[in-house]
Amino acid sequence: MRMRYDANMPSATYDQADYEALRRSNIPVTLSENPALRFDSAEDAAVFFARELDYIKSQTYDRLYPEFTALTLFPVTHEVPEGAETVTYYSYDKTGMAKIISNYATDLPRVDVKGEPTTVPVKSIGDSYGYSIQEMRASRMAGKSLDVRKAETARYQIDRLTNIIAWKGDAAAKLPGVLDENNDIPVFTIQANDEGATSWAEKTADEILADVSSMLQQVNRNTMNVEHPDYLALPSDTYIALATKRIPTTNTTVLKFLKENLPDIKDIVSSAELNANAVDTNPYAKESTGGKGVALLYTKDPEKLAIEIPMPFYQHPLQYEKLETIIPCESRVVGAMIYYPLSALIAVGVSEN
Repeated sequence: MRMRYDANMPSATYDQADYEALRRSNIPVTLSENPALRFDSAEDAAVFFARELDYIKSQTYDRLYPEFTALTLFPVTHEVPEGAETVTYYSYDKTGMAKIISNYATDLPRVDVKGEPTTVPVKSIGDSYGYSIQEMRASRMAGKSLDVRKAETARYQIDRLTNIIAWKGDAAAKLPGVLDENNDIPVFTIQANDEGATSWAEKTADEILADVSSMLQQVNRNTMNVEHPDYLALPSDTYIALATKRIPTTNTTVLKFLKENLPDIKDIVSSAELNANAVDTNPYAKESTGGKGVALLYTKDPEKLAIEIPMPFYQHPLQYEKLETIIPCESRVVGAMIYYPLSALIAVGVSEN
């Protein structure tokens, strides 16, 4: 639950580091010298605005942005120390098989897990926001909070970039993404129907079900029936089309039909990042015509695939520069750590633009 703003005491607590930084600046002294602001001393002003910042930071930490779907569709882990510069993880493939043996058998078949190491850097993402002394005067005189939207925008931009990295990776920074063309998740090409359409918005329910069945069979063949994906992520425009298109002569939507006939799939979910024009997150997309929307079959299990964020969004203690306070913000990210690439499948062509 969000805190309610109290003009007399924005927060019952405050960060001692914020308070100390304010005391070292000339801002509390300047504010306390203005009778209209009703501060008894510079210390009183420092405590008040330290509490004000505590209120703002708490609002920002609580804020979630559901439009950044990588942070909700996939498990998010924080296993890597935030001070690490690199992390090495292994992508695995189970090998070998069992056999029927005699009571005194000594030739037991060997099973193993082949692991390919991948070393990736841990990178910092940062931005900042701040308040001028005039903004602090105005908020005090009006009995209103400092503009929380500044802090929320700082959080938004860091989460936005984290989401882009999680989906597409960052080639320059060598950070991996789920749809990164350099990862080992197999790619499946959607086949056209008799009318030449690959887009699911133009296919029948039976044709779409056949496509998904082919995708599941591909995972089955790739892993010798070891992996069983349980989630299907679709481009948001495709999801809407299937959720609103009814099968002729019935009241059943295509989406409901798929859910009823795919018992191993726990849920079919929507993601705008998979759209044919989502160039920031989909490597198969284009802003103009010719882009391909993709579907993703995957297992929602952090042992298969996870978005590793060693340090979630963090607001450092304030700094001051002349007549302005500055709050630096930081996060540390790795991107997508894909432990079992064959547990997922990228299907290209479910939508077009």
